[in-house]
Amino acid sequence: MRRILVIGGSGYLGGEILRQARRAGREARGTAHQHPSAGLVPLDLRDDRAVGSLFDAERPDVVINTAYLQAGVDVGAVTRDGARRVAHSAARVGARLIHISTDALFDGDGAGRYVESDAPSPITEYGTAKAEAERAVAHANPGALIVRTSLIYGGEAPGPQERLVSDALEAPERVAFFSDEVRSPITLGDLAQALLELADLDHAGVLNVAGRDDCDRFEFARQIAIGLGHDPRHLRSAVSAELGLRRPRNCSLDSSLARSLLTSPLRGVREVLRSA
Repeated sequence: MRRILVIGGSGYLGGEILRQARRAGREARGTAHQHPSAGLVPLDLRDDRAVGSLFDAERPDVVINTAYLQAGVDVGAVTRDGARRVAHSAARVGARLIHISTDALFDGDGAGRYVESDAPSPITEYGTAKAEAERAVAHANPGALIVRTSLIYGGEAPGPQERLVSDALEAPERVAFFSDEVRSPITLGDLAQALLELADLDHAGVLNVAGRDDCDRFEFARQIAIGLGHDPRHLRSAVSAELGLRRPRNCSLDSSLARSLLTSPLRGVREVLRSA
């Protein structure tokens, strides 16, 4: 059975991958930087020697890199350079690499869904770092699978999206959700299951793995509030264009290729939260 190493195992997605892998009887190890705990290996992705030493010690068959920083002075050092270090080390030890990327590397100015062949067009610092990470990974490890995904929600414990909605319900005047930003949200469980299935496939290059429904941020927040058992009428909407903000607007992803490869479900937000 293939040994799995999850970079960023203390995170929302990384932790779920580890839980599902272990429940299935797979040998899986995870790393952590900011919040090391029992069973996780300390790792600083800014340290070339530390990354190389970890791969020499672990000798994984599959590596799933979920680690990133979205803001701060180390965005480039972790999100871009850390991804390059992981890709290089995975190639050196002959491990299959799955690198997690994002829909936020597009400018969002298009009308339809983005497909795998669409080139990144970032307009934010985070999007730029993720686009640069994709290029670095592809160069260092041509056999890697680069998975672009969207907003993640629906874990056993509240994730970032649920916490944001809860904050907005408690203080509506402080939080607004943009009705002109469209994404393709995917549940934490569906994404982790898909990634573990992809770990055993040979598909390489870019692959979109997101939910079936396209949903603006305001409607998504309303659906989460309903799923949590709250009245969504207390949530407040806004239009980023009217506020003069330059943000990715339509970042919906076409995941039809992933659905043709996978048996794992990639459900839409309305189906998931209706059943919840």
